[in-house]
Amino acid sequence: MNTVTEWIAAVNEPVSRFVWGPVMLVCFLATGLWFSAGTGFFQISRFGLWMRRTILACFRDRKVTEASDSHSISQFQSLCTVLAATTGTGNIAGIAAAITVGGPGAVFWMWLSSFLGMMTSYAENVLGIKYRYRNERGEWEGSAMVYMERGLHCRPLAMGYALFCVLASFGVGNMAQANSIAGALHTSFRIPPAVTAVATALLLAVVIMGGIKRIGRVTEKVVPFMSLLYIAGAMVVILSHLSALPGVLISIFREAFRFRAGLGGIAGYGIMTAMRTGISRGVFTNEAGLGSSVIVHAASDVKEPAVQGMWGIFEVFVDTIVVCTLTGLAILTSGVYDQNLYAGALGTAAFDLLPNGAALTGNAFATVFGSFGGSFISISITLFAFSTLIGWSYYGEKAAVYLLGKTVSAPYQILFSVVAALGCVAGLQLVWDLSDTFNGLMAIPNLAALALLNRQVFGITRDYLKNNP
Repeated sequence: MNTVTEWIAAVNEPVSRFVWGPVMLVCFLATGLWFSAGTGFFQISRFGLWMRRTILACFRDRKVTEASDSHSISQFQSLCTVLAATTGTGNIAGIAAAITVGGPGAVFWMWLSSFLGMMTSYAENVLGIKYRYRNERGEWEGSAMVYMERGLHCRPLAMGYALFCVLASFGVGNMAQANSIAGALHTSFRIPPAVTAVATALLLAVVIMGGIKRIGRVTEKVVPFMSLLYIAGAMVVILSHLSALPGVLISIFREAFRFRAGLGGIAGYGIMTAMRTGISRGVFTNEAGLGSSVIVHAASDVKEPAVQGMWGIFEVFVDTIVVCTLTGLAILTSGVYDQNLYAGALGTAAFDLLPNGAALTGNAFATVFGSFGGSFISISITLFAFSTLIGWSYYGEKAAVYLLGKTVSAPYQILFSVVAALGCVAGLQLVWDLSDTFNGLMAIPNLAALALLNRQVFGITRDYLKNNP
């Protein structure tokens, strides 16, 4: 067994280096830049428009929060379900890891990738609505697979994407999240992983076996609560260390453009390390460019593709620009991160002994909340990770149905719940590594499809703005 595991790890390593390497990261940025420039930097120039048509519309238009179509979910439910999938442990532990590996400058490159990723997400969802169709039960079918098949007329590309999506759903969308829940609850509350495994599997099964309508009803309640709770906690930490904020912001911009480690005798990470960790973490958390969120957005009760595209912009804004930034600023302002210490230990055994991931974020919260800081982070991880399980279960199910037909839905849901239980009690380093790879592999066919269908996105955007000045 060890030989097989070692062989899989050896094969995965070069593939992972490529899909999260410089070439692919440039492709992510270039795609976002292309759609940003082609729409007149819509995310800035039309900021008021997409805010009015998304979150602000929830307070004045019941059509946004209540679906009139019995086979659809509301626009707000689609947002919450997508945020359920994207707002996971990466927003808490992932950003901490990016800072320890890439330095404060990683936050800047995360901002840049997310800023451009807003328009990548916009393009994905515009195409998702344009090419969606009703199935025999009257439900919407739309996804990156659908616009690859119906827009590019390339079913093999769509099937390859679907396969990667199914594999990723059991890894980063399932076992990795379940393991984080078990670890968090055991660390803070001494709950045995076996108990967490049973509870997680049962709760998950109850939710996902109700289909997208039940998933939407659950996420529209859980996601706003967990997001606002975490945002409030992070804001308290930052405001408690407000005097450190100017210096932190300066270090983020300064370290983002440090051309080599140790410049001027000060420990540093170098611009390439900051870029690689910041950009990859931004993509990993908001999934712009992976095409996964289209599966849920396409089920929304909306008529205009451009409007659902705007929800994609808002999704990236909340997930990364807001939540991930607050995590990063909480860590950097609280003083729990020592740049010289982490930079000096990078690449050595000493680095593994330093607080990292959720532990570092917990230390930041503990500077204000004391011993409850770690418990607060554990509760947040549990909520974030469970919501990710819900969201990714639907992604994987729809991809499996695309490959094998609708009869696979129930078996997939049962298997997904069982695998979540296993994730609570299993060692997962290889699973994490493979998950990263499958996640990245989803981007290759998706970015290719976006590039080839770019005129459709630009045309739909022009028509919408012409009719809605």
